[in-house]
Amino acid sequence: MSQNASRLVETETIGNVFLISINRPEKRNAVNQETAVQLYEAIEKFEASEDLRAAVLYGKGGNFCAGYDLSELSSAQGVGGSIPEADLLPKGRGPMGPSRKMISKPVIAAVSGYAVAGGLELACMCDLRVVEQSAIFGVFCRRFGVPLIDGGTVRLPQMIGLSRALDMILTGRPVTAAEALQMGLANRVVPVGAALGEATKLAQTISNFPQECLLRDRQSAFNSCFDAASLEEAFKFEYNNGLAVIAKESVAGAKRFVAGEGHKGSFSQDSPSSKL
Repeated sequence: MSQNASRLVETETIGNVFLISINRPEKRNAVNQETAVQLYEAIEKFEASEDLRAAVLYGKGGNFCAGYDLSELSSAQGVGGSIPEADLLPKGRGPMGPSRKMISKPVIAAVSGYAVAGGLELACMCDLRVVEQSAIFGVFCRRFGVPLIDGGTVRLPQMIGLSRALDMILTGRPVTAAEALQMGLANRVVPVGAALGEATKLAQTISNFPQECLLRDRQSAFNSCFDAASLEEAFKFEYNNGLAVIAKESVAGAKRFVAGEGHKGSFSQDSPSSKL
């Protein structure tokens, strides 16, 4: 691997939070094959660590990600015409990296500039999106006949509803941060330059909660959207999935509440999980 290639994705650890950055600012962080490999490896490293509880995904240089690198796609060395069938890909892998993976712990997207085409799909892969006021989402690949094959047509309708998703998918039009917040695509809108800091704070907050309970509730939510065949099945999974947490975390948490912690809706406790 070349020295330049080794820097396409950079990582940093802050406490229990893992920062993952796409580092191709000259390409608006468009992803090529090597970047996709490194993104996948970074997510694998995050999932494998027992110390890391939440991750933040962002792009260097003012843009989140402009999608797949079309200059590579257009070349003989690119993936055009040679993309394998889904069953032949490593589990969870897509052209954009970890885009077809059910990541086991929360990931927050810190979105600045463009999050379009495959970049939109990476943002949708994340649990939450902290978005700068000037950010733009969109299926910009619509203009060039490049399909959404990194989860965009799967996740986006679940997140914002089929009608709004089709508006984005069929027209390819740009969606501002304000509209993204209104439709539920953005979770927070922050000033320009503040997304990474705010996303990191949010990740730190999430990492301080009792983790098994948080992860099981998250798993139940994903199950209800993507796996459950019926309402009854979703209820059953939620109940059974959460039951084991009660003895491990809930009883201790109830004792903390009875002792006075968290009354009147206070979230001031810095690290409730440290006491469990």
